[in-house]
Amino acid sequence: MTRQEKTELIDNLTLSFTDARYFYVTDTSTMTVAKVNKLRRLCFEKGIKLQVVKNSLIRKALEQVEQKTTNKYSNLFPSLKGMSAVMFTDNGSEPARLIKEFRKETDGEKPTLKAAYIDNDVFVGDDQLDSLTKIKSKQELLGELIGLLQSPVQNLLSALNSGGNTIAGVLKTLEERGNE
Repeated sequence: MTRQEKTELIDNLTLSFTDARYFYVTDTSTMTVAKVNKLRRLCFEKGIKLQVVKNSLIRKALEQVEQKTTNKYSNLFPSLKGMSAVMFTDNGSEPARLIKEFRKETDGEKPTLKAAYIDNDVFVGDDQLDSLTKIKSKQELLGELIGLLQSPVQNLLSALNSGGNTIAGVLKTLEERGNE
């Protein structure tokens, strides 16, 4: 790879890291080409961009992002050893779920999680995989919030409807609920 190609790759990686709110650094070494291709296909289906890159290029790109932003990636640097693949995503838990699913399907222990960057937090090590699968997406959190906000309104409407829309019926229903 020429110096020009490396510079272009670092610039592209820098742009990817700048745009990504979430990314995972994984170890895909010792995986067969067929398994790596299967992983790439699964990533594509889930909207995850998988890119195998040299650790030194990842580090240079992250250092360039650090210079331009307030993001801190220094806790990731010790994880950049051996062969690395980076997963860029818009959903913080999707790559963790994909890794666990892939391991079950292939009866393997690869890919392993080296590190993950989720909303300015760095998670290091494969033991963090279970906790990363539990991270909720923005849509899931909004759905829960809307459900919580609707609950009191639904209770009031049901109280109004249960008493036949009369004040006596509403008072009786509220009194019965208060005694529960």
